[in-house]
Amino acid sequence: MEPESITVGLDGSVESLAAARWAADEAERRNAVLRLLHAWILLAAEAPGTPPDRDQNAGARQVVDRALDEVRAHHPHLQIIEDLVGSEAEPALLRAAGESRMLVLGSRALTMWESYVLGDVSLDVVGRAEGPVVLVRGGWSTNPPPEFADLVPRPAPRIVVGMSLNGPCEPLLAFAFDAAVSRGLPLQAVHGRTLPVHAYAPWADPDVAEEVTGEADGELRESLRPWCARFPEVPVQVTVLPESPTRAMVQTVPGAELLVVGRRRHRPPLAPRVGPVAHAAIHHVACPVAVVPHG
Repeated sequence: MEPESITVGLDGSVESLAAARWAADEAERRNAVLRLLHAWILLAAEAPGTPPDRDQNAGARQVVDRALDEVRAHHPHLQIIEDLVGSEAEPALLRAAGESRMLVLGSRALTMWESYVLGDVSLDVVGRAEGPVVLVRGGWSTNPPPEFADLVPRPAPRIVVGMSLNGPCEPLLAFAFDAAVSRGLPLQAVHGRTLPVHAYAPWADPDVAEEVTGEADGELRESLRPWCARFPEVPVQVTVLPESPTRAMVQTVPGAELLVVGRRRHRPPLAPRVGPVAHAAIHHVACPVAVVPHG
């Protein structure tokens, strides 16, 4: 049986090089093939032996070669495929997502303003891909800056998965548990449950929040029970917060090595392809984010 492949989309940016390094680590961990893909619509067919000064594809080749050199320096024995594709980036990446175990892309750290006005191929691919897409920022780290290393508590490394409990999410949990097993890390399952309006009234019962979160905690544990039985070697922590799902995820994820969130394949016609939790994760979470389609 041929080894599975992990594809990284390259565009020559610092972020895509970070994605290549992350994808190479993942490929080596899984004994998979790493595919370095760069799509350029002007890619030309050229005869062998074309002089460098007449090579119309020189710029495209440099993008792949730079990533190849970066990866080879740390993974000399990794099986790598170099793939130059004559296509627009989005369709090439969507095809790759359907052919690979996962697609890995660089993700820029957006400001609040840019998150609304910047057209991003990565976001379009995440919203349409048939398989998991992992977004990696340039220069991310689970460690605090050196000058704050002794002042900032360092959470234990872990995989975090955000769960909505609004329907089946087997692919999401399969990806999250598999990521935890492959790294030998615990898994933290996070759910945010917004309190009812009357919980904020001056005369509200002070036990409302505890009742609501207790009910959600039971639902979450029941959803995880078969997966914990299937992966007994993975320690699982359950976290339920009386917050919106987005706020719960943002509060919990610092220090994680990977955040796993879901995206429903079938959404209402006029709704965004990516829900609010995945959208917030893509734009505002520092660690790598895996968006897994399901449902």
